[in-house]
Amino acid sequence: MDLEVIRELVVKNDSKIVLLVIDGLGGLPNPETGRSELEEANTIHLDRLAADGLCGMTVPVGLGITPGSGPGHLALFGYDPLKYRVGRGVLEALGIDFDLRKEDLAARGNFCTIDSQGLITDRRAGRISTETCAALCEGLSGIKLPGVQVFVQPVREHRFLLVLRGEGLAEGIADTDPQRLGMPPLPAQAQLPEAEATARLLNDFVAQARKRLADKHPANMLLLRGVSKWPDLPHMGDVFGLNAVAVAVYPMYRGLAKLVGMTVLPTGMAIQDELATVQEHWQDFDFFFIHYKTTDSRGEDGDYDAKVAALEEVDSVIPGIRDLSPDVLMVAGDHSTPSLLAGQSWHSVPFVMWSRWCRTDRAETFDENACRAGGLGTFPATAVLPLALANAQRLTKYGA
Repeated sequence: MDLEVIRELVVKNDSKIVLLVIDGLGGLPNPETGRSELEEANTIHLDRLAADGLCGMTVPVGLGITPGSGPGHLALFGYDPLKYRVGRGVLEALGIDFDLRKEDLAARGNFCTIDSQGLITDRRAGRISTETCAALCEGLSGIKLPGVQVFVQPVREHRFLLVLRGEGLAEGIADTDPQRLGMPPLPAQAQLPEAEATARLLNDFVAQARKRLADKHPANMLLLRGVSKWPDLPHMGDVFGLNAVAVAVYPMYRGLAKLVGMTVLPTGMAIQDELATVQEHWQDFDFFFIHYKTTDSRGEDGDYDAKVAALEEVDSVIPGIRDLSPDVLMVAGDHSTPSLLAGQSWHSVPFVMWSRWCRTDRAETFDENACRAGGLGTFPATAVLPLALANAQRLTKYGA
């Protein structure tokens, strides 16, 4: 849907919309049981919501395309991720409140583990503590590159932020993360002619960092992803007429929310803390984005049982959200992360919406099979927000 069309149709009222994003929500059947993580989990509250509401499966970017978390969330916020491209580096910078400038180049980094042959054995260095990450970043902050300032900031666990500040820096550089074990880190390769000099700077940084990290097992190397500069996105308030707020723990999702004009609230680490933050600020906003990360992390770890437990944990906050009497309540995922694949995948994602105006369907449980047969069918994730606005009676008629 063209954002200008939506902008023309929007009407404001006092309705309240909640979007709970369960990161990496979708899964695949366990070979031993034939049941996905959602089918295995005891999610009585999500099941009740599915029975009361309208279900379907969302496609974040396109059939067969495995989306990153950035594009997956942008689609749920109503932005076509093929048109509005946002680099992971920018999101990490905004998420930790780094003073990112228009001329800056940002990259999201992972500390990783390599063996004596230089092959990657762990892309996340065993998920080192944030304190260890901070110490490693301090050791890399002394790296000097010609003509630019270098900033290395810890983010969370194995993740860090690299920012280069100077004139003439360019985007269009491939990730150094091969996304596979048993391979060496890739060089930073320019995808555009104007990015050649910037790629050389990044490779210089990586070479110096490798020497400094050589004896820091397990975090004895690093990988760079999402090399990017500040994009220009229209704000949700301007396009959708929403006073939107984000309640999220992980910096990247906080950064993405800021980029589209949401207020970002401080909150605690647990999903119950996030619920308490929503309850405290219920009168202050009309669109609430709540983010839950653990399902994605456990899926990436290939831990089926832990992802099941994470689904049961997030299920516990559904009654508290429903008690607030939102006009529209949606539960979605930015992408699928099946523990069977130990990574993000191209599979469509379960979705449920409840409002007093929505039709119901025959879904009785919240899982892949039930949602696939739901009344919404399989549809683009970019339709989620227009559906919410319609069910909140925030869209007027199109045409005569």
